[in-house]
Amino acid sequence: MPDNYSVTKSICTLFLLAPIFSLFTCQQAEIHEEKSNDYQVAAYIWPSCHHDERFGEMLWPEGTGEWEIIKKGTPRFEGHYQPKAPLWGYELDDDPEVMEKWIDAATDHGINTFIFDWYWFGDGPFLENSLNNGFLKAKNRDKMNFYLMWANHDVKRNYWNVHKYVDDESILWDGAVEMENFKIIVDRVITRYFKQPNYYRIDGKPVFSIFALWNLLEGLGGIEEAKEALDYFRAETHKAGYPGLHLQLVVFGSPNEDMVNNIKSLEFNSVTKYNWGWSKQQDYIKWATNAVEQRDQWDTSLTIPYFPNASIGWDDTPRFPAKGEADIVRFNKSPESFAASLELARKYCDDHPEQPKLITIFSWNEWIEGGYLLPDVKFGFQHLEAVKTVMDGTYDPYSK
Repeated sequence: MPDNYSVTKSICTLFLLAPIFSLFTCQQAEIHEEKSNDYQVAAYIWPSCHHDERFGEMLWPEGTGEWEIIKKGTPRFEGHYQPKAPLWGYELDDDPEVMEKWIDAATDHGINTFIFDWYWFGDGPFLENSLNNGFLKAKNRDKMNFYLMWANHDVKRNYWNVHKYVDDESILWDGAVEMENFKIIVDRVITRYFKQPNYYRIDGKPVFSIFALWNLLEGLGGIEEAKEALDYFRAETHKAGYPGLHLQLVVFGSPNEDMVNNIKSLEFNSVTKYNWGWSKQQDYIKWATNAVEQRDQWDTSLTIPYFPNASIGWDDTPRFPAKGEADIVRFNKSPESFAASLELARKYCDDHPEQPKLITIFSWNEWIEGGYLLPDVKFGFQHLEAVKTVMDGTYDPYSK
């Protein structure tokens, strides 16, 4: 079944194969009557497509960041869309004029927040200039909120450039940091970013998301030490004049007792997902259904907000030559299926009026992993239009 399967069958299959999607009843087929502007629709930005001064020569020597790898994507089966081809060309994400175009496209289609993946490797920042030189220097930056997701995961040498490092799976960067570095990070984040007038806050508290709890614990030395470090972060944020700090954790899979206990002990304020996971699930509908089931499990396991995630797709084959069709979400993947999933995320927000209406989306520009809202030569603006129709209340699956 090709990934451009007909809209009608895709939508029908969406309801037949995924019981959870039966939330769309005949009564819910009516178009939303009121347009609500209190949703925060936040798309992740993977800021890799520019030359990084610290590590660019070593990692992506051609000087265009990860475009170097994206362009080398190869099809693994008949009809496999690789390499991905951006409609606007291979633009550098640290260019403020490029970011101005992104901001206009996002806000025109109902996306009002960017979440920047933010890195700290080798005792210093990495890939920061998409934010510093691109977004923060864009003339229209005040149209968008933004916040940081500290991507504190490890990186193997051949993960971000398999063509250069081939079979070398040794660790290039360890994402775990000790308290000395953590304090530098806290100061940098507060003084450079929290002070920005469009930094996203909940109840006045700047939101800071953390990707890898396991590395946070490893670097700081355990749960008690991590608690002390996060308390320090909270205290420093308060000293800087804010009512507090909103700590968000990225979670994976389904909850277990240890994870839930750690989240409670460290007093995280909310959880969300980066995407729906990397399991070998070829069918978008089953992938989405599993994600909703996990969402409900997290919702019942925690007393803090779970912010729903909508994911567009998964295809990271440009990074991994050995991967094939079993590793790609390719069946029933369409802008219409994505719209249905985003509508479920919106409904979840409506069903939880006690919490902010924040939805995270994977992603704005993850070309290398097959999940992006930016227009390409295959779908054009269809994924962006899907966001617009869902978030402005005009989405109606029965009109297709």
